[in-house]
Amino acid sequence: MPPVNASGDEPEWVGAWKEHASAFDRVKSVTMTLSESRPASWIAEEAAVSPNTARDHLRRLIDLGVVMATEQDGVRHYYPDPLYTRLRDVRELLEDTTKRELSEQAVALKADIAEWKAEYDADSPDALRERAAVDDVSAELAYELTRAASDWELARYRLSLVQDAIKNYDTWTSDPSSITV
Repeated sequence: MPPVNASGDEPEWVGAWKEHASAFDRVKSVTMTLSESRPASWIAEEAAVSPNTARDHLRRLIDLGVVMATEQDGVRHYYPDPLYTRLRDVRELLEDTTKRELSEQAVALKADIAEWKAEYDADSPDALRERAAVDDVSAELAYELTRAASDWELARYRLSLVQDAIKNYDTWTSDPSSITV
């Protein structure tokens, strides 16, 4: 649960969040920001709802194809559905970007990736992470390498989204019903 103030009450922002967002929206919001799967109890705490309320909303999100679940040590964990997330991100690109702008983004992302390859003499983000873990690498350099690896992975993912959007631009922008999220 978010930290409480000195009087033991919840922080002001939690009260405002509860006032302006439904329990369902809070559970969805927390779940969609996860970078690793979490149990309903954790999601409930972060969303300021009861565990049973979180489970009910998570079941609904699974039925809607927004969230997925997996078992870990006998406990059900939840995480954003990668396909839903990908299609949502492509849809955003299609709504906000022209085909020409998408092409320009692809060029810029490819340039960034080429720069990391050259600068670090590496073929992949994993190679940077492996280098960061070596004993004689300073903490400062290890941080730089892992940050570059994360940026590189994000650029590759973003490039794949842009490529999907370009490939399907004419179909998906002429018939919005052909892509659903």
